Amino acid sequence: MYLASTDAVAKAKAKATTEAEPEVAAEAEETAEGKAKRGRVAGPVIALGAVSLVTDISSEMVTAVLPLYFVLQLGLSPLQFGFLDGLYNGVTAFVRLLGGYAADRGGRHKLVAGGGYALSALSRLGLLLAGGATAGIGAALAADRIGKGVRTAPRDALISLSSPPDTLGRAFGVHRAMDTTGALLGPLAAFALLWATADAYDAVFVVSFCFGLLGVLMLVAFVPGRHDATLVAATRREPREPSTTKRGRVVDLLRIPAFRRVLGAAALLGAATIGDAFLYLLLQRRLDFAVSWFPLLPLGAAAVYLLLAVPAGRLADRVGRRVPFLAGHAALLGGYVLLLCPTDGLPLLVGVLLLLGIFYAATDGVLMALATPVLPRGRRASGMAVLQTGQALTRLVAAAGFGAAWTLWGIGPALTCAVLALTVALAGAALLLPRTGSLQNPERQA
Repeated sequence: MYLASTDAVAKAKAKATTEAEPEVAAEAEETAEGKAKRGRVAGPVIALGAVSLVTDISSEMVTAVLPLYFVLQLGLSPLQFGFLDGLYNGVTAFVRLLGGYAADRGGRHKLVAGGGYALSALSRLGLLLAGGATAGIGAALAADRIGKGVRTAPRDALISLSSPPDTLGRAFGVHRAMDTTGALLGPLAAFALLWATADAYDAVFVVSFCFGLLGVLMLVAFVPGRHDATLVAATRREPREPSTTKRGRVVDLLRIPAFRRVLGAAALLGAATIGDAFLYLLLQRRLDFAVSWFPLLPLGAAAVYLLLAVPAGRLADRVGRRVPFLAGHAALLGGYVLLLCPTDGLPLLVGVLLLLGIFYAATDGVLMALATPVLPRGRRASGMAVLQTGQALTRLVAAAGFGAAWTLWGIGPALTCAVLALTVALAGAALLLPRTGSLQNPERQA
């Protein structure tokens, strides 16, 4: 009797083990795979980084000379330039929302992003055909910004969907480092072309178009689509969409409290960010160097960004993304203060560019990693588009406001207002941003 009961128990245990074996094996396999891949960045992230690298070479070849062209050649006032600079970065705010919505609907992230990359590439031909016509140049620049607005949220959503939650900071850091490499090479290429061709801007536009077209071809060839198994495996453990968030309604994302707080903090800090172009113009006026060197100023900040983007992402994964994000804005505040101080010469130049590079390394990709855990995977592109739109609109206001203050009161009072505004914004953002522990499942936030 004992042997019979023991045998029955053994058979029952064996049966239970056999039935559970597929799930246990699958879980063990997934755990082993996760451990093996820990520390590595997914292939789609590398592919998207390469696309961004090539595209940024194309973009920065043109944008590096815009402040010089607008202010020093066309003679626009700081107020006019502030409006144009803000418009240049904020005109596509609502297009971002459309791009995010279209990408989420049916999971067409690659298709929508590819359309944005293609439009930006074609805008280079628009600059070439516009000649010296202001309307044509404006239309071409608007097309470039629309393309950027359409592609940014789907691209970032692809990065987040291709990466495990605990490596999001590193994934965005690697992508931003590759993207910044293009931003570093673009002005160099423009400077070399203008020097070699005696300021032939047509040559810059043609080469820029070629790089933009190459980026589109790389996206088509190397970036996986929505049915790729990598994306499915990466997202199978992602939190489900909360029942309070209706698919198809972007505004319903604001029902997620943690996302509202991230959005509010980003918008508040964006309203106190005056823009890189103003910092470069202030450096040129303070140091009084030859205007021919102006297009090279972004290279200093880009080099720092390139070196620190990946370490900042890794730090964000370890200590939480809130701290590096706030610290990056504190570095930007230090750059403003440095411009107010009597510091001059090389210390001023190196200090401002170093702090600006730290700002971007600690905030750009980190903000996307900060928002990802509170966004359902089915609304990832839409949520990122809302976040990017909020930043773009508030930075438009900041650029126009600083330009008006510079025109009416002068450089010193305008910079003082910027320092005070960013200090208040930092304090407000520190209160708004949720702690790391609350940035988990969106269902808990609803």
